Amino acid sequence: MYLFLLNIALLFVLQFWNSKQKETLGNEVVKPKVALTFDDGPHPYYTAQLLDALKERNVKATFFVIGKQIDGNEEIIKRMYKEGHLIGNHTYNHVKLKGLSDKQACEELLKTCKVLHRITGEYTEYIRPPFGEWNHKLDCKINMIPVMWDVDPKDWRSSNVSKVVKQVVTEVEENDIILLHDYYKTSVQAAIEIVDQLQEDGYQFVTVDQLILD
Repeated sequence: MYLFLLNIALLFVLQFWNSKQKETLGNEVVKPKVALTFDDGPHPYYTAQLLDALKERNVKATFFVIGKQIDGNEEIIKRMYKEGHLIGNHTYNHVKLKGLSDKQACEELLKTCKVLHRITGEYTEYIRPPFGEWNHKLDCKINMIPVMWDVDPKDWRSSNVSKVVKQVVTEVEENDIILLHDYYKTSVQAAIEIVDQLQEDGYQFVTVDQLILD
């Protein structure tokens, strides 16, 4: 009788432990994802500062770079690539693609693609058209995946870090794409605070391709 009761007690403990393990695994699986994206870089100082902070927090982001900004900042692009961030195309001169002929628009995109290929050995498929203006009929004979955004605090025109942070953390939802810029000191400061707050709230950061393909 004693052995029977002991076996029942052990079985109960094992079942309880297994249920807790499943809960833990379940929480990991459903952890909400968001994508943190940055436009207009690379900046010789602020982008490097941002990369330091992201590495410390084990966060991967997506950088939509301007081709002409890469000159002299090739090492930053190499670091982005090496550290597992996704690098996207933000045209060469930050121009409205709809205001150009198809040939001119393709030149803007292809020129940046070639610069990135020379540095990383890969062409990027992901494009963020400046000002969100995209011509869906544009055919540049390369794979092009336009990437817009869900949350835009317009950090480029505000030096109020707290305001930018508050807007993002209160508006963001699961699977959202957050738009920020790595070309301004206050934007980078806000980005770091946003990462800390959202991680504390249980979000995990993924690159845009992971969000789109999942």
